Amino acid sequence: MANVAVYNMEGKEVGTIELNDAVFGVEVNEHLVHMAVVQHLANKRQGTQKAKTRSEVSGGGKKPWRQKETGHARQGSIRAPQWTGGGMVFAPVPRDYSFKMNKKEKRAALKSALTDKVQNSNLIVVDELKFDEIKTRNFVRVMENLNVNKGLVVMEDNNQNVMMSARNVEGVDTALVNTINVYDVVKAKRVVLTKAAVARIEEVYA
Repeated sequence: MANVAVYNMEGKEVGTIELNDAVFGVEVNEHLVHMAVVQHLANKRQGTQKAKTRSEVSGGGKKPWRQKETGHARQGSIRAPQWTGGGMVFAPVPRDYSFKMNKKEKRAALKSALTDKVQNSNLIVVDELKFDEIKTRNFVRVMENLNVNKGLVVMEDNNQNVMMSARNVEGVDTALVNTINVYDVVKAKRVVLTKAAVARIEEVYA
């Protein structure tokens, strides 16, 4: 099992924690991680784009000129794709881009992403995150103490003061244990977990 340092909000090391290899020490499956990221982005697509084909563009019901003896190439409609203002070939239509992954695949992908952060020393554990009031300045100071400028902060429960203090900090996202996803973990330069969040993740995913 991997041992990582535990820091307080001042950035000082206050102990160590042993991470469960069933979650933070698995064999990294890059294919599943890639698949999970693609699925996340595909599921976020609205799929509402639309363009008109030649059958949907108004006008063009008459041949622009007769078929033969004009010196021009034959044309059937001024709304054909090669004409300015004509319809589009293979025009995009509203569609659903989402696709599904098996539950086991999703869990394996998340474990792989977390393991990769541990292996590259990009996972930070703090003993707790607690603010008495909503202050962006306080959250920024904690991130500076932990040397995190772009990252993901994961907490075990909905700590309103921390979540609200972090919402305007550029490059830093917050999540709960039950809302983390592979895309957010991969995108984050460093992942910050509270001790309670580590325990909850191991309880859910081990």
